[in-house]
Amino acid sequence: MFFDEHNPPRVHAEYQGQKAVFDLNGNVTRGDLSSRTATRLVREWIDLHVAELRADWELAQAGKDVRKIAPLE
Repeated sequence: MFFDEHNPPRVHAEYQGQKAVFDLNGNVTRGDLSSRTATRLVREWIDLHVAELRADWELAQAGKDVRKIAPLE
């Protein structure tokens, strides 16, 4: 998530040099991660942290620092 981003809220993911952008529903809106496993893991992470992601998006839109979100374990 980048501070100067515009709506809609989204997450940028990278796997083995490939990049994709996911909305907060887990849909790929740009790019591609050719690994289905990587895509599934990003979607799982979004599902687990959607409330935190939305809160961070609001903070970023207000020009404030976002909070760190835990990775999948």
